[in-house]
Amino acid sequence: MRIAGLGLPELLIILLVVLLIFGASRLPGVGSALGKGIRSFKTSVTGEDDKPGQDTAANEGGPGEQRP
Repeated sequence: MRIAGLGLPELLIILLVVLLIFGASRLPGVGSALGKGIRSFKTSVTGEDDKPGQDTAANEGGPGEQRP
């Protein structure tokens, strides 16, 4: 099995190095932070900042709020 030119032995060595650097206890936190970063990058590239159904005017103050 080849992924981006890396075989199983190379992937195992990379995994071992990552475990040695971060440790097994910090590995889930690193994965979570990486996932959040990728998700943030994806939303900034696609421009989908608001969730479906949200109105941008509601976020900028409602109709009862007056601006100077």
